[in-house]
Amino acid sequence: MRLSNIKERAMQGVFFLTALAGIAAVVLICIFLFYNGVPAMAEIGLFNFIGGTEWAPTNVPASYGIFTMIIGSIYVTAGAVVIGVPIGILTAVFLARFCPKPLYKVIKPATELLAGIPSIVYGFFGLMVIVPFIRDNFDVDGSSLLAASIVLGIMILPTIIGVSESAIRAVPENYYEGALALGATRERSVFKTMLPAAKSGILAGVVLGIGRAIGETMAVILIAGNQVQIPTSLTDGVRTLTANIVLEMGYSTGLHRQALIATGVVLFVFILIITLSMQAIKSRSEKNG
Repeated sequence: MRLSNIKERAMQGVFFLTALAGIAAVVLICIFLFYNGVPAMAEIGLFNFIGGTEWAPTNVPASYGIFTMIIGSIYVTAGAVVIGVPIGILTAVFLARFCPKPLYKVIKPATELLAGIPSIVYGFFGLMVIVPFIRDNFDVDGSSLLAASIVLGIMILPTIIGVSESAIRAVPENYYEGALALGATRERSVFKTMLPAAKSGILAGVVLGIGRAIGETMAVILIAGNQVQIPTSLTDGVRTLTANIVLEMGYSTGLHRQALIATGVVLFVFILIITLSMQAIKSRSEKNG
């Protein structure tokens, strides 16, 4: 009995230490970002940094405005959400409630395989397939907001599908059977009963997908055009916050390097705001529903 208690306490200690390791990693990242990024914001000026539209670190005097890249990141992420979320949720519904078992054995591994494909491969696919398609059909350069949105919409599919399917399957079966007993069709039972009951899990999948989209770098670098401008159409080139960091970190020094780290701070805050906003929406819907 005493040996069993010792083993239980030992495992509790291991779990506690692993939890602390995860928390410590987040804290250390935050300390690094804010310690190196906030002084750069103070030197440049917060409004000039976040609200400035000119990024020219090699000019004399240099300009460090990231507003165009903030807008580019928001547009690309929004485009990916518009493309990926409906497809992902509908695919999850099909897999969870309508897919025949033989077909499920094919589709499910295929969706999981999407998550294992490196982002650079997605970028090559966009560069060789999507960019030429846009170039040939819209008479533009091809590397654009639209191309980046399509590729990122595909990239977030496995996250949304996996989490949403698990959430739908977690809904008690009597919800579905009760709706059928009241005379609802199979489709209406799923979309009017099962989906609302699984909305918390589905929302979590959407949040994870947004985080994947806004933080993606390599694929975006290859296909977005990397133009420091506010896009006025879907076929305009854009530069995102992550792409800017990767493109210039290799040769940056001094204030330039600190400004790139400060860009990472802004990106971190964005993801934090999105997560907290989604959590607030989730809590409010659970409270009302």
